[in-house]
Amino acid sequence: MLADALRAAPAGVDEAFTLIDGLDDVLVHGLARIDEERAAALESFAAAFTGSPLADRVADSIGKIVAGTVTDDHLAVLAGARAALTGAAHDALLGRLDAALGRSRSPWGTPPGDGAGQSLPGGDSRPMLAGGRSWLRELALAGWRGVDHELAGGGARAVQALLAEPSGRRPAVLLDGFAAELRSAAPVATLDRIPVRRWADLWARAVLLSQDAFPGSAATPADGRLVLLGADLHEHPTVFRAQAHGLLETPGGEVRLVRVSVAAAKVDTISGPSAWRMLSAFPVFRAALAGQRTVQVTGMPLTPAGDLLWDESRAVQGEPADPFAAARVRLGGATAPAVPPLDRHPVAIAEPVLLEGYTAGAESFELGGVTLAVDTGRLPAAGPITPALIAASTACLGLLRWDAGRWAVQPLAVQSVVRKKPVAAHTGDWALGPTEAKAAKAEAVAGTAVEVLRERAGRLLRK
Repeated sequence: MLADALRAAPAGVDEAFTLIDGLDDVLVHGLARIDEERAAALESFAAAFTGSPLADRVADSIGKIVAGTVTDDHLAVLAGARAALTGAAHDALLGRLDAALGRSRSPWGTPPGDGAGQSLPGGDSRPMLAGGRSWLRELALAGWRGVDHELAGGGARAVQALLAEPSGRRPAVLLDGFAAELRSAAPVATLDRIPVRRWADLWARAVLLSQDAFPGSAATPADGRLVLLGADLHEHPTVFRAQAHGLLETPGGEVRLVRVSVAAAKVDTISGPSAWRMLSAFPVFRAALAGQRTVQVTGMPLTPAGDLLWDESRAVQGEPADPFAAARVRLGGATAPAVPPLDRHPVAIAEPVLLEGYTAGAESFELGGVTLAVDTGRLPAAGPITPALIAASTACLGLLRWDAGRWAVQPLAVQSVVRKKPVAAHTGDWALGPTEAKAAKAEAVAGTAVEVLRERAGRLLRK
């Protein structure tokens, strides 16, 4: 069943992305310069919504954009329609995968809470969000090829205003990251290749997040026994994040798929295994990953999207638990979380799976007659998994992802045979320090730099 789901995309996915590509090409050249070819692409895009609740608004907005009138409302409709198409593709892909895995999924409903959305405490959020919308409108009018240093830096004031309020940080961080990419590429007209879909994804998401009172979601307290299956490590020059996927066994007997994320700021000279030292504020989390131990959580906030908002004071380390054994027994019957509307995009799919019975290679697995790519580009330097271990593996705990029109697996843990001996390697094995001699020696040298930087930072703060 899984091999059948991995074999080809569901009907309609390719057609949806053809329409999206037409819109994205318009954004490359700019809404202020729409020729006949791109006007036809926009009209085809609008026609795809015929008979849907969005039909009239999409047709009206695109008609006015083609005629030369571009308002924030028109752009919000355009971004929303694009998100609806990527969401439909996401649902088709994830629905087929859930069916193949026999996985049930919670439905997405109206999030609990007062529905206040993004209103910022201590004042009116609209002026702050309006600044972001104004910059996004300028980008859409100029198109990516029209972005120069001045335009790329035009969103800085809106970002600073949003960062000043905690509830404005989600759109602020997105706008800031998007602006940084544009600044590094400016002037874009000189680029040989433009990341068309990525920038359109970021633009559309930013437009939607910049709407007044964008709906938020409230977390509810959760209790239970947490078994971590593996950690997806994200290392950037200025931040290190560990996002663990796990099974939460609730007191009522239900098993739920959840995510736990912890992060810390760093400098770009701290990388690889030494980056774990930046997460020293999370000893229970790190020990659970390094020792493959359960965690008892009490009253820890859990969002409708399945994110446990980690609080060390609500976590107690438990007994050892083999992630592979837990996955064999519990993963198949676990309830997956609902996917928030804004996250319904094929590239956001990251489904935990246990793969066995395949023929391994360093870059792909042969599974039931299907070649499944192994995403070696996501293997972290802060963990022990290598292409050689993957090529010798007999079982893999990983995340199934969809990108560039194909399925791929990102290994979080592998069971392999090395020199005729079974071994297991997990991305979180080095959470308390490398267990491999060569890596431990290198980390000890880098760790000294971490402690020196901390000491100097503390001295500056005391002054």
